[in-house]
Amino acid sequence: MKTWLKTALLGLTVIAAPMNAFAQSDATGTTLTVSDVANDTENWRAVDPANLIQFEIEDAGGNAKGTILIEMAPFSAPGHIKRFTDVVKSGDYDGTVFHRVIGDFMAQGGDVAAQTGDLEAWPDIPGEFVFKRYPLQDASDVNPAVQTIGPAGTAKQGYALGFPIHTQARFLAELKQDGSVESWIPHCKGVVSTARTNDPNSASTQFFLMRETKPHLDRLYTAWGRIVYGQDVVDNIKTGEPVRNPDVLARAVMVSDLTEDQRPQVFVKRTDSVAFTNELSGMSPTEVCGLPPVPAVVAFP
Repeated sequence: MKTWLKTALLGLTVIAAPMNAFAQSDATGTTLTVSDVANDTENWRAVDPANLIQFEIEDAGGNAKGTILIEMAPFSAPGHIKRFTDVVKSGDYDGTVFHRVIGDFMAQGGDVAAQTGDLEAWPDIPGEFVFKRYPLQDASDVNPAVQTIGPAGTAKQGYALGFPIHTQARFLAELKQDGSVESWIPHCKGVVSTARTNDPNSASTQFFLMRETKPHLDRLYTAWGRIVYGQDVVDNIKTGEPVRNPDVLARAVMVSDLTEDQRPQVFVKRTDSVAFTNELSGMSPTEVCGLPPVPAVVAFP
């Protein structure tokens, strides 16, 4: 078993509505529907189903506790994203439990070896604690633009594709031969990361879902996603070290593997939009984990 050694700005809150509608209301009371944001491509983006994991959580008695949707960050940790995608697709997560859950910390699960008894099925993979960015080049899926909080040349945090980011300052890229800086996803509440042993290259299948912000994990554990729906479910997973009669990950599925009529639709506010950049430009430097997560609008079939 793996153990460990891991608003005012946005003004939007997710509200569950009947059937397939999940809307957001801003501070003025204006309600945003899926139709609204789907058509507003300047300010909202559709999440690629291939980057979206759906968890169904049950208690030990088989009673449904809710759905969690996780968006993976394609730029952050390609080896880990491939591993977690492969495990989800294999079905090995189905029936695994949340064996270590700390109320003001995180919910840890995904111990496939404990479930199957097969210690060799998913060999360890190297840590990916930081990733390189090339801020002097055009942005892309593997080189995302970062919307910084504070002066662009010296700021050390912001957002990339909706994910919170900590980073080396941009001016360092001008001093390096390859024009790169190191960046990483901080362990804010709602971030998804990877459990391991004392060996930094011992990640396998176990993950943890952040219930609070814990900066001491940054650059020591591989963060690769964030919860775009179901943080309340995460916050209500049964606690314990270990947990007695633990909650169960009843089913994990890649949304891209669902049929069109089964897929949830997820739209995330674009952090590369002019409106969002203007909001950030008016802020004094602050801790990105202290701000509300970038909002999402979700519709289930």
